[in-house]
Amino acid sequence: MHELIPINVLIGDRTYRVKVAAKDEEVVRKTLKNINDKIIEFKTQFSGKDMQDYIAMVILWFATQQPNVVEGSLSEEGSASLAKLESLLDKALE
Repeated sequence: MHELIPINVLIGDRTYRVKVAAKDEEVVRKTLKNINDKIIEFKTQFSGKDMQDYIAMVILWFATQQPNVVEGSLSEEGSASLAKLESLLDKALE
């Protein structure tokens, strides 16, 4: 089993502590940068919304722009990544 390391991630205006495999840390950080850049882009385009709206827009964008979308379904890795992101968002909205 891969050793998991704890990292702090920032999505929107909230910080989360998650554990990732050391080999995946760079990919996670690049993905987070991409997500946060998109949040800023949507905030610029659609003023007056709240953070939940921007995050929902980014999730839709992220799910439809991924190269691993094959015939309307995601690979196992893509599905797992989206499930983790959804879990973090559910916790943030509680």
